[in-house]
Amino acid sequence: MIWKEMEDYVRIFDTTLRDGEQCPGAAMSEDEKVEIAQHLARMKVDIIEAGFPVSSPVQFKAVERIAREIEGPTICGLARALRPDLEAARDALKPAKSKRIHTFIASSPIHMKHKLGKSPTEVLEMARIAVRMAKDFVSDVEFSPEDATRSEWEFLRELVEAVIEEGATTINIPDTVGYTTPQEYMDLFRFLKEKVKGADKVIFSAHCHNDLGLAVANSLATVLAGGRQIECTINGIGERAGNTAMEEVVMALKTRKDTFGVETRINSTLITRGSHLVKTITGMVVQPNKAIVGANAFAHESGIHQDGVLKNRQTYEIMTPESVGLKSNRMVLGRHSGRAGFKDRIVRMGFDPKPEEIDNAYNRFLEIADLKKEVFDEDIAALFQAEISRSQVDETHRLLSFEQNTGSDKTPFAKVTLLTNGETKVGEAKGDGPVDSIFKAINSVTGLSPLLSRLVISPVTEGTDAMAEASVTLESGERRVVGKGDSTDIIEACAKAYINALNRL
Repeated sequence: MIWKEMEDYVRIFDTTLRDGEQCPGAAMSEDEKVEIAQHLARMKVDIIEAGFPVSSPVQFKAVERIAREIEGPTICGLARALRPDLEAARDALKPAKSKRIHTFIASSPIHMKHKLGKSPTEVLEMARIAVRMAKDFVSDVEFSPEDATRSEWEFLRELVEAVIEEGATTINIPDTVGYTTPQEYMDLFRFLKEKVKGADKVIFSAHCHNDLGLAVANSLATVLAGGRQIECTINGIGERAGNTAMEEVVMALKTRKDTFGVETRINSTLITRGSHLVKTITGMVVQPNKAIVGANAFAHESGIHQDGVLKNRQTYEIMTPESVGLKSNRMVLGRHSGRAGFKDRIVRMGFDPKPEEIDNAYNRFLEIADLKKEVFDEDIAALFQAEISRSQVDETHRLLSFEQNTGSDKTPFAKVTLLTNGETKVGEAKGDGPVDSIFKAINSVTGLSPLLSRLVISPVTEGTDAMAEASVTLESGERRVVGKGDSTDIIEACAKAYINALNRL
């Protein structure tokens, strides 16, 4: 098949579960990976890079399960240009109806010399062998010359031409360290598409890191040069400064089709829920002014802006909140709202609730409604997501009540009452602060004392009565889990998150 015969749209290759998870503190459990993959499938992502199978048994199992359970997208596994990696990817991907192996090898002088200790000739041969082997395993093979944007163009041309001869179907040109600029990257894509023999038979792909804050701009530039796949993550999570943000790419192509001429196949109305899901699972907070999915992305405080939007939304909104899954106004639910209205709001926000999830979430909603003046969509999304997370874990321990005593001249003291394996138990402890004391009190009941490696507390909405979301990362041996909790009380949110994490352990 030649390029002109291919459908002209931009493929979205989502690597939230692979490159995104490499972000410090963003490790996900197998169930959490599957949950995100299910949402990516609903969003109509073209390719899901599910993980790096050879890296660990946990990674292998997660990729295999996603390959077995997720339908629609192509499921991809990453592999270095080494036989064990390629065989592990092959085996993990066996259950998938549509599968891809993504193999890579460094191509820049600095990487070949200092990381690989290989000559260009040796790298070229290793790439040939790897793609040839991958092609024996699957029909869909992607090849990446790592650190391509710092590679010598002529060597890159030779390398890409060689792997196309061996059967590669997608050529990814990664900006591995976020070094390039839009014009340079566009020029590189045009050079390869014009000079590489067989370039018309493959899809060219962009994979950009955000070290200079240019990942999205660089990725979009390649579309103008004929690139038709963009590798990205939800919320732009990833190593160092992160990756290309999927939501920004999708909405840029959709909003500015007059410039780019092509779009994606993504259901953009599920973007906000996907963002919240990844934020909740990883504990990676989304800054309020983040494009598309930040809390302020569709907020207008300036009087001039408000006046303009009231007269015509297009004065200050280049896209609608509805297009990314938000409501244009904040419809307020309160303590007098019924179960039917609550369920209707949950469904309209993009969730597919089970009856028991609705019941439990509604009871939590009533508790919050008694504490808050207004309950916004963001609050409802947070508590419902927390209910989904809680329902997926056996509730060995549950917080019944707590007491806290602290002050500038007092040693913080906490007392907790837990339901543990059906038995009510009380624990108390002093600590270095309110959170430390309540965690120690919980430990005194459970008999567990894992390492707390990360604690993130973030408000769901604005105001002094805002609901807080807490994310706790615990480590015990080689296991790492993330627990979630929410409440209008920060200490209670932390306690719930800690207990949720203990239950996962």
